[in-house]
Amino acid sequence: MRLTELLKGLNISRPPRDVEVEDITSNSKEVREGSLFVAIKGERFDGHDFIEEAIRRGAVAFVIQNPEHAMKLKDRPVIIVDDSRKALALLSSNFYGRISEKIPVIGITGTNGKTTTAFLIKSILNEAGIKTGLIGTIHYEIGDEILPALHTTPDAIGFQGLLKRMYDKGCRAVVAEVSSHALALKRVDGTIFERAVFTNLTRDHLDFHKDMDSYFLAKKRLFKELLKDDGISIINQDDEYGRLLKADLKNTLTYGIISGNIRAININNTLHGLRFDVVMEGVKEGRRSSYSVESALTGMFNVYNILAAFATGLSLDIPVSAIVEGIKSLRSVKGRFQRIDMGQDFLVVVDYAHTPDALERLILTAREILAARDVGGRIITVFGAGGDRDRGKRPLMGEIATRLSDLVVITNDNPRSEDPSSIIADILRGVRGENYRVIPDRFEAIREAIRMAEKGDIVLIAGKGHEEYQEIKGERFHFSDQESAALAIKERMGAHASP
Repeated sequence: MRLTELLKGLNISRPPRDVEVEDITSNSKEVREGSLFVAIKGERFDGHDFIEEAIRRGAVAFVIQNPEHAMKLKDRPVIIVDDSRKALALLSSNFYGRISEKIPVIGITGTNGKTTTAFLIKSILNEAGIKTGLIGTIHYEIGDEILPALHTTPDAIGFQGLLKRMYDKGCRAVVAEVSSHALALKRVDGTIFERAVFTNLTRDHLDFHKDMDSYFLAKKRLFKELLKDDGISIINQDDEYGRLLKADLKNTLTYGIISGNIRAININNTLHGLRFDVVMEGVKEGRRSSYSVESALTGMFNVYNILAAFATGLSLDIPVSAIVEGIKSLRSVKGRFQRIDMGQDFLVVVDYAHTPDALERLILTAREILAARDVGGRIITVFGAGGDRDRGKRPLMGEIATRLSDLVVITNDNPRSEDPSSIIADILRGVRGENYRVIPDRFEAIREAIRMAEKGDIVLIAGKGHEEYQEIKGERFHFSDQESAALAIKERMGAHASP
């Protein structure tokens, strides 16, 4: 592609000499003959320091933010921009053909619920006959092809590249989880979103955003800056930040249990799934005011995820019959209240809950299940906290777990570069009472929780969900909560079955 074509939409005061560009990269080690190199100043490295390497590797043009480095480039085409991150996103969109102008892209953001909501919306669109791509935390789906996800939202080049591959594979819609990091770092700029969904906002990622106001403003970019002019915002009106967001937007469709255009009533929440009625107010004429919904998903938090998906389907003029069937046909989402059933007489659940709010909702859901079964039983919770992340949430999670659970096993999650004992010490500052024990080895912690379980108990294994690794001192090792739980259950049942 010609450089002048790539630069469309960028505010360039002095157009550079035109050249043919073979690809775009912000990583000097990925530069090859014909590359356009975009120098980005990051938290640890400054891409401007690698311009000479990019020259040696064959870059034919350069985008820089710091004019002082222009001297290194002599007679080579150079574009000086105010924000090289935003420029990278716009260049990437142009390079891959501005796919978001050809098919609807639905963005979902929020602290919790993004993944399940994305799977629900994809199921609804597929049920309506619309082949849909998925970009999310667990993996990326391009038709029948599944790719591992390194980030919830890829970098700008990867994101636009995925949109192009999805379009080429026949996808005519894309559902994308959009993280606060992606929004703050402008990874999805250059994308025109057809719909934007807000699930909720609770404490997380404050190691990056520093405070809740900054976290909220990052999320808000999806709705205020990236949503198309006639696009619709789907907002959780029961959430405090959802109400703040709605007050600053024009074209919204709200949902909730307490309030909203689309609400859930007559909720029946059991271990085997959800049933409730959806009632609608202020929605398009010609719609019935009430519909019955069934789902294999469990928990009040999934009522919100289902309502978000239902509202999104309505906003896209999907027939309600397809919306209801799409919700019903999604049986489970990996690592989201995922039951591990080996025939034992107690329940084991693996869940991605790694924030205070998500952990609280998980344990309260387990309490609701115990109450509905009315056969007694305890809640045993296994959890830890990630290293190199918001330390302030650790004692909050310790308090929640020990207050709401009967027994708690505190263990490691992904310590990353931190000392695991210091992470556990942070958690212990919030614990209540003496109903806990510390077992740093995660497999041994899971094994002990399952060993302690009695008939009718619920064992919750929280924090890692779909992840299949532990990161310790910068190295990743294979580890799966699902596999660990299954092995521990087999060991226990074998022991019980032996003489």
